[in-house]
Amino acid sequence: MRLTEAGQRFVAEVATGIGHIDLAVQTAGAISSGTEGRLAIGLHSSIAGGFLADLRRRYRSIYPAIEQSVVEGRSSETIAMVRDGKLDVAFVLGAVDPRDCRARRLWEEPFMIALPMDHLLASGQAVRWVDIAAEIFLVRHDGAGPQLQDHIVRRVSGLGRAARVRRCDVGRDTLMHMVAIGEGVTLTTAAASHLSFPGVVFRTLADEPEPARFSAVWSPHNRSPALKNLLDLADAMIRSAQPSESVYPDCRIP
Repeated sequence: MRLTEAGQRFVAEVATGIGHIDLAVQTAGAISSGTEGRLAIGLHSSIAGGFLADLRRRYRSIYPAIEQSVVEGRSSETIAMVRDGKLDVAFVLGAVDPRDCRARRLWEEPFMIALPMDHLLASGQAVRWVDIAAEIFLVRHDGAGPQLQDHIVRRVSGLGRAARVRRCDVGRDTLMHMVAIGEGVTLTTAAASHLSFPGVVFRTLADEPEPARFSAVWSPHNRSPALKNLLDLADAMIRSAQPSESVYPDCRIP
């Protein structure tokens, strides 16, 4: 006995269909375990170093089949995108308690001031707020700009002065170029100092009493295994860093 031509065609089509079903089952299983899929992440700014850069790098090495898409924006915008289901998680500056979302403080790092290379204070290793209170502070509209502006105003007003803040609708690179050519200074955090900007130096603030605190925000309705794996990895990194803060020299783990 042998199959007719019609029978052979039928068997071939069934085999193809079974292969598609098997692939679909395997893919669904991988997605449900968090080893394949997509993770949408909101950031206050691009990160060159520090805890978040290490977190994303380690996550990619463990889950290479997870596509990490990144969106930069203001904290309020990225948190709103988390609520709308457009982002899985947002990493924001500041301790937050957002409505209808869960938040967890993950890491801390020092504030730093970016100065033109030819600034009188650039030769020292650290500056004080009183030294820069009269400067023009450049802050971005986007990213962590609003939080940094609030911090600047609080510190300068505490010295009995009015802060001179100039809000700029530009990206980080353009902002640093503006600093380099002497249009003002800008407040940032230690992670930014991992990048090199021509004509710009970063100095610590010797009398700054608070670190910059960063939190993760996500929706309680998001059941993504990829998100759970990311948060679990962050927790594991924090636990491993607690005995020795030298793991992240620019960061402090709360």
